[in-house]
Amino acid sequence: MLRPVALLLLLLSPLHALAVETMRIAMGDSQSQVRVSGKGLSFGSDTEDARFTPLDQDSVVVRRRGSRLELNGAPVIGTAVRFRAGEADRDAGVPGSTPLRAGDMQVRGDVVVRLYKDGLQLINVIPLEDYLAAVLGSEMPVSFPPEALKAQAVAARTYALQKKLETYGAPFHMGSSVLHQVYGGVNREDPRSLAAVEATRGQVLTYELAPIEAYFHASCGGRTESGQDALQRNLPYLQAVDCPCGSLPASRWSATMSDSELQAALGQSTEGFRVTSRTATRRVNRVATSGGLSLDGAVFRRKLGYTKLKSLEFDVERTSSGWHFNGRGYGHGAGFCQWGAKALADEGRSYRDILLHYYPGTELQQLY
Repeated sequence: MLRPVALLLLLLSPLHALAVETMRIAMGDSQSQVRVSGKGLSFGSDTEDARFTPLDQDSVVVRRRGSRLELNGAPVIGTAVRFRAGEADRDAGVPGSTPLRAGDMQVRGDVVVRLYKDGLQLINVIPLEDYLAAVLGSEMPVSFPPEALKAQAVAARTYALQKKLETYGAPFHMGSSVLHQVYGGVNREDPRSLAAVEATRGQVLTYELAPIEAYFHASCGGRTESGQDALQRNLPYLQAVDCPCGSLPASRWSATMSDSELQAALGQSTEGFRVTSRTATRRVNRVATSGGLSLDGAVFRRKLGYTKLKSLEFDVERTSSGWHFNGRGYGHGAGFCQWGAKALADEGRSYRDILLHYYPGTELQQLY
């Protein structure tokens, strides 16, 4: 049964009366200048209660000049400037829905350009539900069943809110790459992802009334991994569970690597390596090289490349030309399995059932 979590709403939303939750997403960095464009462009300070001043053009260039910002050559007071598009949204107090383009991304909400290190940083301030629609289109195939898309929407919303709590008061809450949640902006929206987000609006997974760390991955290969073994996060709701994705072709992969590629990836001269320990789900825990280097499995995968070594559940054999890997799954394996969610949805399971399968012991609650 869904129930409100009033304390979390109080903590999370700076706009209680409007009940609009926002996220601050780092879009990337720029060296010395960036072009921002959008219909009905206006600008203001980087505060939630800022008043926006209309510009007489739909495109401007922000440059860094030493330790200050310039807007079309004119100095700007402060270390950041915030842009919004759309006449009706200008003084509404929340980021607008009219898209903006900054750098190579088109996004909804506001765009902040701030001084950062020796250059500039771009931050998208966007209503959470708009953000999720683009995340869903970036993270999961929109051809997946509606119940799988709904489950992913709740997981992504929960993950985002937990990160916001963790980084509250920081210039941004998350990045836009696979290190957090993949976010591709307006171009990744789709009617099916929008429908899944709207159907689950405000719903989050909690454990002891706090949003969980809702990790997810593409495919676990038949059994998920514990949070401790996959992420060094010993959380009660990130436990190994069986998953139907193991029978799907998408869970199988293979890769080859030459001796020279292996040496280049490991950064040392070596004749090879061997697996020295595995986790309870048969994922590689540690490897040792012939050169005396002992590596954690996750570090080994990172060095060889996440797209080359898609998971840590693999067997490897020496060949005449190098190394041949046969593996199962794609990603770290902890928490929500996207291909498994598809299989469960195809069996008729609801998004609630899917979520509670991958995050045992959690509750689905209505935050707003």
